Amino acid sequence: MSQNPVPCITSRALSRRSLFRAGAATAVALGAGGLLTGTAAADDGIPVSPYIDITKPSSDLFRSKMLHESHHVMQGFAFDNVNRRLFVVQAQNGTSGDDLCVNQLNFSGEVLGSMHVAHAGHGVSIGVEPVGTASYIWMECDADGTTSDARGTALARFKFVNGGTPSMKKFLTGSQTITCATDPVYRRLAVRRSEGGRMWYSVYPLASAAAGDFSTPLVHFPQPALSTSSVVFQGYTILGSSLYTLDGSGHADAADIDSYVTRIDMNTGTVQDRDITRAGSTLVYREPEGLAVYRTADGETRLFLGFGSRSSMDNTNRYANLFYKNALVG
Repeated sequence: MSQNPVPCITSRALSRRSLFRAGAATAVALGAGGLLTGTAAADDGIPVSPYIDITKPSSDLFRSKMLHESHHVMQGFAFDNVNRRLFVVQAQNGTSGDDLCVNQLNFSGEVLGSMHVAHAGHGVSIGVEPVGTASYIWMECDADGTTSDARGTALARFKFVNGGTPSMKKFLTGSQTITCATDPVYRRLAVRRSEGGRMWYSVYPLASAAAGDFSTPLVHFPQPALSTSSVVFQGYTILGSSLYTLDGSGHADAADIDSYVTRIDMNTGTVQDRDITRAGSTLVYREPEGLAVYRTADGETRLFLGFGSRSSMDNTNRYANLFYKNALVG
C-alpha cells in the first residue's frame, strides 16, 4: 500500500559533527515536548561495516503466499535471527485500516500464528528483538487516525503470543509518523519519524532502547533526497553502518517496473547506491512492501525485499512474496 512521498532534502554530504548539530537544532525546535529534547548523537558514529551490493540480482525465498488477513497486502516484516522466525504485518480484514495483524511465518511462507494489534497505524516497518526463546515485536502504535492513512504516534514493544492480546511498553509517545526497524546482526534499532516537516532517522543500541534509553542516538540524520521526481516510500532496514530503503508503486502491467532499493551511509547521511529492482517482475500487480535483514545459520547475510501481489486484477485476495540479495561487500 502506498506510503507518503519522500521529502526533498539536500543530499550533500553531512559530517558526523554536522549531523550532531542538525539533531541538536531539531531538538531545540521541537521544544520540551519534542522527540529528541536533550539528546545528542554519539560523536564517533557507527563503525564502518560490510554492506549488501544492491546492484546484484535477487533470489526467491517464496512467492504468492496468503497471510492471515486474506484481503490485505503485506506491509513491513522482520526476522528473529536467534529463534529463526519471520514476522509480517498487515491490516486486518473488516476494519477501518489502522488495526494491524502480525503474522508469524515459516521460511516457506506458511502462517504459523498471528496476533492482532488494535489502533496501531499502517505497519510500514517493524522490528523483532529475541529474548531467550521469545520474540518481542517493535512497531508503531496509537495511530493518529482510524483509516489506512493513519500513522503511529509512539513505538510499542511486546511479546509475540499466538492469538494473544499484546501487553505493550510504549516509547517516544507524542511522535509523528513513527516507525522502526531492527538490525539482527549488530543488534540495533532504527527509528524513522517526522521532525519539523522532514523524515529523520535515529539509531540506538537495541538493549538501550528496550530499557527505555533513547538519550544518545549513535547517528541522527535527515532522509536524503533520491534521484527520481516522484518517490513512494515503502520500507527500510539497517545493517551495520548502512541504511537501505525501498520505494515504488504497484502496477497492473508487469513490465512497468519502478521499484528502487537505495543504500545510504548512516555516518554521512548520503546515498551510496540506488538501483532498480526487478525481483518478482512477473507478479500480478507487484507492489514493493518492506525490507529486512537476516543472517542464516551458515553465516550468510541477506537483505530481504517484500512485494505484494494478486492472482488476478479482479481477485480480492492479496499475497506475500519475499526475495533477497546476498552479495556482501567488505
